[in-house]
Amino acid sequence: MRYKAVLFDFDYTLGDATASIYEGYCHGCEKMGYPKPDLEAVRRTVGYILEDGFTMITGETDEAKRKEFRGWFQQQVEGRQAELTKLFPGAEELLHTLHSRGIKVGIVTSKRVTTLRDILRRYELLELMDFTIGGEMVKSPKPDPEGLNRAIEAVGTDRREVLYCGDTTIDAATAKNAGVDFAAVLNGTTPAEDFEAYPHVHVAPGLLELKNWLGL
Repeated sequence: MRYKAVLFDFDYTLGDATASIYEGYCHGCEKMGYPKPDLEAVRRTVGYILEDGFTMITGETDEAKRKEFRGWFQQQVEGRQAELTKLFPGAEELLHTLHSRGIKVGIVTSKRVTTLRDILRRYELLELMDFTIGGEMVKSPKPDPEGLNRAIEAVGTDRREVLYCGDTTIDAATAKNAGVDFAAVLNGTTPAEDFEAYPHVHVAPGLLELKNWLGL
């Protein structure tokens, strides 16, 4: 095991919050007079900040409306993500194994950190985390490396010994910008071939295979 810290994105990497996210999009669009969004279209927004996802769905670029949408979305999903989010097969085993081996573990996500911690607490995983960084904790969202850089500083590990795992090319670009290794996890909507344009050390079909590749 060459890595002393293994860091993760959350949505479509460790967990699937589609049900509550879709509820939020439907609620926000209804309140603002937009058509009900297509489920697959919403799935493709996961990994982007919420305002950009709203623009992707509706084409709306007005900043006031983008901000308004966040309010309606949060109104609907408050507490629902912790209730409805499911972890992908192998997620709990992987996190427990990394922690038991003394490897630093953390999450850098665009999701609100309070929501993330509620989900982790529900699955009794929060105590395994050396840190959690959410979208509201940084000035610049991924692929800006701000959040990942903060995580690396927090664990005090050389960048050559850090692995970041994610499901989108946004995550791949974030790892590149931070100067750390990247492993893709194909739990989301991004196909394997899309990662060919980005530096990566592995493309895992799922978390069970990623655990095996890590030699755990």
